[in-house]
Amino acid sequence: MTHWHIITGEYPPQPGGVSDYTRRIAHGLVEAGDSVDVWAPPVAAPDTGAERVTVHRLPDHFGPRALGTLTRELDRQPGPRRLLVQYVPHAFGWKAANLPFCWWLRSRRSDSIWVMFHEVAFPFGRSHGLRRNLLAVVNRLMASMAASSAERAFVSIPGWQSTVRSMVADGKPVEWLPVPSSIAVVRNPAASASVRQRYGAGQPLVGHFGTQGRAIRDMLDVSIPSLVDATAAHVLLIGRRSDETARDLVSGHPRLGGRVHGTGALPDDVASMHVAACDLMLQPYPDGVSSRRTSAMVALAHGVPMVTTTGWLTESLWEESGAFALVSADQPRLLADAAARLLASPADRDALGSRSRALYLARFDMPHTIRILREADAASRHLAAVRT
Repeated sequence: MTHWHIITGEYPPQPGGVSDYTRRIAHGLVEAGDSVDVWAPPVAAPDTGAERVTVHRLPDHFGPRALGTLTRELDRQPGPRRLLVQYVPHAFGWKAANLPFCWWLRSRRSDSIWVMFHEVAFPFGRSHGLRRNLLAVVNRLMASMAASSAERAFVSIPGWQSTVRSMVADGKPVEWLPVPSSIAVVRNPAASASVRQRYGAGQPLVGHFGTQGRAIRDMLDVSIPSLVDATAAHVLLIGRRSDETARDLVSGHPRLGGRVHGTGALPDDVASMHVAACDLMLQPYPDGVSSRRTSAMVALAHGVPMVTTTGWLTESLWEESGAFALVSADQPRLLADAAARLLASPADRDALGSRSRALYLARFDMPHTIRILREADAASRHLAAVRT
């Protein structure tokens, strides 16, 4: 049995994709027979569902007091200590410039540090301005420090392997760690049928699952009115702030009244039943769909056909699988056209749903992630035993 210490910038009840991912990883490792301590920032709401995982709330958001607490408490734990860092530059506070946290990682020479890079750094851009490009420089320094501290590094998309590999010491592995769905699938046909009737009123129901980030909202603002105009479908926005997005859409386009709905934040099991009620999922991403997008994984896991976008982060498997309807991220109006074509062809929707579910089970399901982590752990322990 391995004792894992997971360090993360967010953990439930804090919202966010990394928060949901970390909870599922923590519980997956416990179910596989390991023990897990999670170290996360403070939160006002009480921790829930942590009976199998020990959650430690730090006194601040990875500032001096938090780093001091981490040092003292980890040093009290028996070694060797396995630290699994869920790395996103903005997740550790300090406006995505927390260099002291990365220095702290480098100081933990007695620990076995593994880093999961959900994101590496804010990108450079000629149009970004001096301040954002300076942030990109700081982010790369942070990532380099975190990577050079790591005994083993993981990335959420294969496209980042070369970047991270250039930052780690020679011979240290950088492996793609598949990101599973942020919520588990709950099969309750009766409940899903009730959701479908409530929001679809007997018409096709097109869903969107996510936290309504600004860039994605802009794409929905372009595509949803066109979709409603072209079809009889109703649209169901699922997730945190989705009720706000629905209200804004109807306010800007009064003809959408009664056709666009938002649930707001839902418990995971209820969200699953809402996703399962949809005929189709509309999941645009400004940088293109990629294997780090937990909201896309939700559609895949449920076997609901998906219309999504390609962009600079999109891996080849999304096109090669033939499991999705894809349009370019710079042409969000085409999302409505693709969705309308699928709504007119139940056979095509069924085929896409079957292929997407099969792809998820073959490449992204939670057991793959847990297996990779535990096999890597076994290999690391074997190597350490040989060296001693």
